[in-house]
Amino acid sequence: MAKLNILWTSDNKETLFSMLSMYATNSIKNNWWDEVNVIIWGASAKLVGNDTQVQTEVMEMINRGVKFEACKACSDDFGVSEKLTMMGVNVRYMGKALTDYLTSDEKIITI
Repeated sequence: MAKLNILWTSDNKETLFSMLSMYATNSIKNNWWDEVNVIIWGASAKLVGNDTQVQTEVMEMINRGVKFEACKACSDDFGVSEKLTMMGVNVRYMGKALTDYLTSDEKIITI
């Protein structure tokens, strides 16, 4: 199974709308990847947790089949863990998981 992990660390909304959402959604729609997983880490946790327009976009991506995880340490620091969990994001400590992704055959891009 071809899986793409997108490590999203930017708090730039334009990056979400102009790259991340477009590519992840089209990857699922066009079967470019069997699975697309977005990892919310750092500043992106604050952006998703506090911006309703971004929350709507993330929810639409989830509804289209994109999976989401978030770094619990980061989302706790920004006070948004509960919000992300309510949205359907898998909030967990990501250090080991990211290391496993990096040492496996899974692909990772960082934005």
